[in-house]
Amino acid sequence: MIKSFSLKITLLLIISCYFINSYASSDTLKYVFIGHPYSWAANNKVDSVVEHMDTSEFDGIWLGGDVCSEASLFKPTIEYLDETFNLSKPTNHWTLGNHDTRNYSLEWIEEHTKRPTFYGHSSQGLTVVVLDGSISPLDCEKKNQQFALIKNVCDTITTGHLIFLIHHGITVDVPGVTPPNVYGHSLHRNWLANCDDENASYADAIYPMLVDVESKGVQVYHVMGDVGANRKSFYEQSTDGIDYFGSGINNSYNIQFGIPIEEEDLVLIFKHIPSENKLLWEFVELNSLKSYDD
Repeated sequence: MIKSFSLKITLLLIISCYFINSYASSDTLKYVFIGHPYSWAANNKVDSVVEHMDTSEFDGIWLGGDVCSEASLFKPTIEYLDETFNLSKPTNHWTLGNHDTRNYSLEWIEEHTKRPTFYGHSSQGLTVVVLDGSISPLDCEKKNQQFALIKNVCDTITTGHLIFLIHHGITVDVPGVTPPNVYGHSLHRNWLANCDDENASYADAIYPMLVDVESKGVQVYHVMGDVGANRKSFYEQSTDGIDYFGSGINNSYNIQFGIPIEEEDLVLIFKHIPSENKLLWEFVELNSLKSYDD
């Protein structure tokens, strides 16, 4: 009994450390989600248009993963990303992709973001949960902690809007929603939300919690960043009313290899009006946000 109580207290402390609150005041807040923004011209750079974006109009920059093709190979790359995106700003978020984590230098990333690789952030009725889809299936402690975070948020949220940010395509078998590999770059069919249940897929372990949140009157959004090569944007609503998005860019590949661009790169912009409990969204051409003329 005492051991069980101690474990519960430890878990609550972990969750409270990961759930970060901030407060601001504005009639309309704007956030931009940019997925898969690495440059094909250099493994330590983001797409040149992203690098020269006018970010002053946004209250938050949400990076959808694969920010550089080798984001954590050398520490100066992380420092460059921090200078570009102000990684530790509370309303800026980075959901890590495979290109961000494959060199196993997570301590450099956490040093600059000032946050763990998964956490929650709440401000004026907008709750953002940043997920780490790269956690090893053998790292049960971390995987279970992330699942506990998701469950805690879903159990306690009662108002506003809830947004999940992830790089990887884990939304397999969600009713009414196209498999992520159709519009994105990945299909993680064997991904499990925790180590306690061999059937803990996204559809079986997480999706039902999102449906419960939706039933409270809280609109739920799931945004995936591993997109851009074959589609620039994706939106569908599940049969239970959960909104699913895919957003990413990749036209630096066309520029690097002299291939005609058939579709302009897009980014996903959210406009939050706290006083009206309203969240609007639209896909916008990336080139319209650049702060210089070619």
